[in-house]
Amino acid sequence: MATVNFLVKGKDNPATIHVRFKEGNSTHDITKNTGKVINPKYWSKSKKAPLPKSEHLKNLASDLRKLKEKIIDSFSETPSSSINGAWLQKQIDIHNKVYIAEEREIVSEYLTDAIQHIIDTSHLRENSKGSLGLSKSRRNSYKNLLNIIEAYQGRKKIKVKDVDISFGKRFLDWMLNNRKYSEGYSKKKIDDLKTVCADAAINGLEVNHQLKKVKGGKTKNDHVIYLSPEELNQIKNTSLSKPSLENTRKWLLLGCNLGQRGQDLLNISEENFVTRKGLDLIELTQQKGGKIVTIPVLPATKEILAEGLPDPISLQKFNDQLKVLCEEANLKKPTYGGKVTMVDKEGKEIPKDEDGKYKEKGEKRKIFGTFPKYQLISSHVCRRSFATNHYGILPTPLIMQITAHGTEKMFLQYIGKSSMDYAQQIADFYNNHSNEK
Repeated sequence: MATVNFLVKGKDNPATIHVRFKEGNSTHDITKNTGKVINPKYWSKSKKAPLPKSEHLKNLASDLRKLKEKIIDSFSETPSSSINGAWLQKQIDIHNKVYIAEEREIVSEYLTDAIQHIIDTSHLRENSKGSLGLSKSRRNSYKNLLNIIEAYQGRKKIKVKDVDISFGKRFLDWMLNNRKYSEGYSKKKIDDLKTVCADAAINGLEVNHQLKKVKGGKTKNDHVIYLSPEELNQIKNTSLSKPSLENTRKWLLLGCNLGQRGQDLLNISEENFVTRKGLDLIELTQQKGGKIVTIPVLPATKEILAEGLPDPISLQKFNDQLKVLCEEANLKKPTYGGKVTMVDKEGKEIPKDEDGKYKEKGEKRKIFGTFPKYQLISSHVCRRSFATNHYGILPTPLIMQITAHGTEKMFLQYIGKSSMDYAQQIADFYNNHSNEK
């Protein structure tokens, strides 16, 4: 068990604030200067923090809390053999924004080494929140890219400068047709690859002059899978075979009222419910992007929560049971879309046995085709259903405040709307306005 505490030594004003990191009884016990000072009479020895006597002291207390979180987070990802005074000083310097990463040269010109360099230095890279340290999902994205490139290149190692337009097309074709990756995932790997090469250029490596012209990008969302109000009502009124499906249904109906991603939805607890200015609200910080979202608790949500929050459930189990739930609700209409499944070496779907287990080993892929709709349902249907069902009813900017889309263009792409929908909205507005007259 690791602990981080702050202490002030002596009675001189100003006095230096020190941080003490301790693991177990005596494994590691390190104390360092935080670079912060305080008048000792405003330091609480019992709480080991500044007294909230002024705005400055409140900000200092907040800063120390963030330093503590930084140290604990770094400790959880650092080998025990590397925990020492230099490590603790480095965390303090990074937090105080005075740490300058040692200059590193990527001596190797090979692509796999450039990818590995980003993974190795991920804790020093700025993330989307403006702080240091790439998220776990971003690190995993680069790890996946490394595995894919290693499989693609075989024994002939690819160099960073080899990534040109021709390479991009061959690599994309291989991912789509040999590995059977989805178009969206394949294009995302191209974007990750371009980021790796751009980073290598910063470190002094030669990159191809065609790099910026290599095509990645997002795939147009032509097949939006969501649950209509009629389908949600059908699910609500279905008699279910197992109590666990009742819990899954409650999470689904709640999710379609709150418009959040799967993990953000399933992380909601009583602590997220607050009352401000007489309004009952749900406040949460989204994992992706770190945006704080405030959602009003409307009557439909209160009805779902009349007997309290549903029981906790893992995201994987939620995704699995959603399909069972929607099958029992008879959502079997043939629908085009992508579903995640196991495929064999030829990219063909591996069937399941009576217990729902795959009959042979394979690789997980998202395959596209026409399937019974329940097979296409996953946790993401909550956010998309909320956005789609409320479009044209609530003002789009209000919906975007809850779904946390950055631009209206991104939002409309997300729900599969086009310029034709704009034209229809304008026509409906004028028709309604004329009828009122």
